[in-house]
Amino acid sequence: MSKKTKRQIERDEQIYQLSTLVAGEFSLQEALDRLAEAAVKIVGVKACSIRLLDEEAGDLKMRSTYGLSEEYRNKGVVSKNDPVVEAAFSGEAVVLDDMRVDGRVKYKEATVREGLVSQLTVAMNFKGKAIGVLRLYSPKPMHFDDDDIGLARAVASQCAVAITNARLYARAIEGARMAEQMRLAGLVQRRMIAEQIPTMPGLDIAATYIPCFDVGGDSYDFRQVGETRIIITIADVMGKGMPAAIMMSWFRGAARAYAEGCLECGDCQGADGYFAENTRDRAKLVNRTRAVIRNFNRMACDECRDGEFVTLFYAMIDVADKTLTYCNCGHEPTVLIRGKQTTDLQKGGLVLGVDPEAEYEIATVELKDDDCLLFYTDGLTDAVNFDDELWGRGKLLETARKYAQGSAEQMVKDILGYRRRFVGLARQIDDTSMVVVKMVKR
Repeated sequence: MSKKTKRQIERDEQIYQLSTLVAGEFSLQEALDRLAEAAVKIVGVKACSIRLLDEEAGDLKMRSTYGLSEEYRNKGVVSKNDPVVEAAFSGEAVVLDDMRVDGRVKYKEATVREGLVSQLTVAMNFKGKAIGVLRLYSPKPMHFDDDDIGLARAVASQCAVAITNARLYARAIEGARMAEQMRLAGLVQRRMIAEQIPTMPGLDIAATYIPCFDVGGDSYDFRQVGETRIIITIADVMGKGMPAAIMMSWFRGAARAYAEGCLECGDCQGADGYFAENTRDRAKLVNRTRAVIRNFNRMACDECRDGEFVTLFYAMIDVADKTLTYCNCGHEPTVLIRGKQTTDLQKGGLVLGVDPEAEYEIATVELKDDDCLLFYTDGLTDAVNFDDELWGRGKLLETARKYAQGSAEQMVKDILGYRRRFVGLARQIDDTSMVVVKMVKR
């Protein structure tokens, strides 16, 4: 067996050993350092460097070296437009016989001080895309032969695999971390949804919340006021995921705080501590509600960023005098169902968080026994089936009129059931919230 054949066998074994460095339980930095050292020892050169392309900066960052001084490592920026790098990225194995005099070398003085003469540069490629370069250095004139180039390419390939695997692993770890955060945030966000529906003589109330992700931007809440009044809010934050959940958590807390302030306001209460029922005190209640909505809006303007806003339907029901005082801030209009007739409650104004000077109209509606109020978010009507057909508001109102005579809970179930028949198992992209309130005889 010739010496050349033995050498080839040794090289094949060495290349095989390189693959075990990537497959081993090493960190990315450990793998790159071991690959650089192995390349130096196998080829019989002085040093090796591994640089990784930074797409944003447009240069190549040093990731690992073997046999090079700290001074040489930090000699300066190596751009992706460097002629040697460009040639390597195009597929060449670039050999510099004498770096001290080659015009393509940018840092000649640093090269001389380091005692380097010859250089071999090959690209690190992954799926046909160059992600960096591997360089071998010799302290004396050296003719890098085909075997040397083959080995350098093999090392570069293993480096590319190690780097890509490390990136994918890091993304997987980050994805798992974010998934856990989303899960925890979802638990917090679901606590923002009222768990218990208040019971009040004269009202039958039911509600549901169906998130399409772990966390979302929908919320509804109930605040009972004395024995005969209740504040109902339903809101939707523009957006999904963590930001929407955080924004909704903030908004819910603010809404509760302002609602409490409204309840404690002397202008809105009679001498007995409850809201007075004459026309004059009702006007004060309307003015106070308008002030509350304005404050909601100004707070939302302070918190919302570009493209963010909150839709809100704010309502106070008085079962004693059978009235609904409300403001619709860009939300889906609550529907008043009376027999077979439906009325959209649209009075209000702009979504919250856009214009701090926006004005809002407050309206009062007279209610009757057996009236039904349907509060909802757009996720209820925007559901689509596998043919991309929208369930839509028309089908919602048709179903709501059909089942408005039953209990509030049964009506919620019937509406969701009919929607489920329409959309089937098609994945939905928005949360669904719904509140049904029925006026019943006290």
